[in-house]
Amino acid sequence: MALTDLSAARPSSVVNATGVLLHTNLGRAVVPAEVADAERAVALAASNTEMDVRTGKRGSRNTYLNHLLPLVTGAEAGFAVNNNAGALLLAVAATGGGGRIAVSRGELIEIGGSFRLPELMAAAGAELVEVGTTNRTRIDDFARVAGSVDALLKVHPSNYRIDGFHEDVAGHDMADLAREKGIPFIFDVGSGLLDATAPWLAGTGRAAPPSWLADEPGVRQTIEQGADLVLFSGDKLLGGPQAGIIVGTTAAVASAAQHPIARGVRLDGPRIAGLAAILEMYLEQRVLDIPFWAMAAAPTEVIGARARAVADALGSASVIDGASVPGAGSVPGATIPTQIIRIEGNEDDIWSRLASSDPPVIGTRRDGFVHLDLRSVLPADDCHVRAAMLAALA
Repeated sequence: MALTDLSAARPSSVVNATGVLLHTNLGRAVVPAEVADAERAVALAASNTEMDVRTGKRGSRNTYLNHLLPLVTGAEAGFAVNNNAGALLLAVAATGGGGRIAVSRGELIEIGGSFRLPELMAAAGAELVEVGTTNRTRIDDFARVAGSVDALLKVHPSNYRIDGFHEDVAGHDMADLAREKGIPFIFDVGSGLLDATAPWLAGTGRAAPPSWLADEPGVRQTIEQGADLVLFSGDKLLGGPQAGIIVGTTAAVASAAQHPIARGVRLDGPRIAGLAAILEMYLEQRVLDIPFWAMAAAPTEVIGARARAVADALGSASVIDGASVPGAGSVPGATIPTQIIRIEGNEDDIWSRLASSDPPVIGTRRDGFVHLDLRSVLPADDCHVRAAMLAALA
């Protein structure tokens, strides 16, 4: 690999002006400074990752999260691993490894990097039992196999939607059936919306959650429906560092935490500190200080004013109406109104010039123009966008 190519691959920060708030290729959620500070403080020194400093004896790295996650989600217990695929692998292995797990055919998902649910279940030692059809699955489909399986699994299709002639089974119905048969019910809700009512948005003048959240299951509501294990990501709608979070009943969580795979997918000390810091922000009702939620909740007119300030006096740039997206496989098809800087000229050349700036500014190429959406840009980085545009259009 040429030295310049290797340098471009070196991990570094960029300015995400794509309008995709959680851009998987650009690192998903931007964490608050205090989350990064919490991780840095633990990384720069020895820490109490696995020591009880009151006694000097070995402790558990999950102790603080064990107490924090129930407060935030309403579950009996919880802990976290390195990502949500790891959480799903662990949950399946702990509840159905060596056994049979029923899943709707409409939820046999493939996630980024061509990882497929059937293959993950096989790796966990479970036998997949498909029920229903691609577009319609009913509770009766699960009832027909519930007496011969070891668990029921529901996976929220967070990176696609089935429209038209479609039916799936509600979580509370699957929880009732699992309880009746004496088997666990696992629900992978995916994106990590802690509460479907999004109460932290009430201060923005909204009477109800925005339409782009309409079909997204809330972790708290899923727990209330009776799921034994609920799984979700830390770096999507939660707005924190990468993690796979597992909450649920005391018995089901303990079974997962004690499984041998748990060691292979565990978090390190700095990441535990960062995840704890983001959860504390929810407890302290400071959710709008989390960059993802600040970006998503910003009024369109505020984004437009920022865009005009950046594009002012640049003759080949204009501000137009557009749409941002949550991203990272969260609420697919949903959009958030925004205003976009549109740059005229050779789109490939301009895009490359912007991406070569310091820091790189990453926009999108569409319809013969380069588009820059400041909804996905931290306000403090507007100056970098303007400087990159001045250099690219000089």
